[in-house]
Amino acid sequence: MDDTRIMRLAEAVVDGLLQQRISRITFRIVGSEKNDMELPYLYFFKELSDVKSKDGVSIRVMVVDGDWIRSNIDQEWTNFGQHYRFDFVPEGEFWLSEEKPRDEYIFYIEHLKKEYELMRQGHSYDDAIVQADREEMGKRRNTGDLEKVLDGKTKRIDYKKFRVRLIKILESGVECWKVNGRLVRSILDVDFVSGGHSHVYYFVPEGEVWIDNKADADDVPYILLHELHETNLMEKGWPYSKAHADSSRIEAYAHKHVDELNDLLVEEGW
Repeated sequence: MDDTRIMRLAEAVVDGLLQQRISRITFRIVGSEKNDMELPYLYFFKELSDVKSKDGVSIRVMVVDGDWIRSNIDQEWTNFGQHYRFDFVPEGEFWLSEEKPRDEYIFYIEHLKKEYELMRQGHSYDDAIVQADREEMGKRRNTGDLEKVLDGKTKRIDYKKFRVRLIKILESGVECWKVNGRLVRSILDVDFVSGGHSHVYYFVPEGEVWIDNKADADDVPYILLHELHETNLMEKGWPYSKAHADSSRIEAYAHKHVDELNDLLVEEGW
């Protein structure tokens, strides 16, 4: 991901591009059963013959524009979803946010299978996600990811090995890092999505904000805004639940007022 592009976005220099991104444009997908797909659809990924919808039809896995969904439908959208968690997803589909590389799709699909099955049976999301996380972690354990972050001498986890690239050091001393999201999910927290900081995640060093390196470049400024605002509030003593809700509020505002994004970031110390 191009850091220069991230910086430009964070300073709201690309208003024109952002406005184009959130417009209703149509993609023509070559080789798909649908010749024309409107956002958030990007392309058909695969059919799951072993998972059936309530109508007995095989589930279709679709790749979608996650950033567009967060801007236009639901800002709490993450890497993937199914109908009983997000009702705007058709019952016969699983949605995966577009990622490059697509090396975690196999894990997401295993998670969705279990979550979909349980929630369709009437289980709560809180119950279903616990069991779905177990299914996902079962797939991740056999990947060899753990060896990539072990210290050569002590054989203990070296948290610095999750870092990919420094984005910026703020005047406050807070360091904003891009990190390897796959490794974080495979080893530290399977539910890590988009970003986080030391007040919420025990494994993030104090004074750091981590941004998933798979986050869409267009979405990074909004993630930074959310995480920095949340960090600042929690340093003032706010509980996580209240700080998160307020950070979601300001993030939603920024999505609707792109011209104010830079000012909002500056207020948080950017």
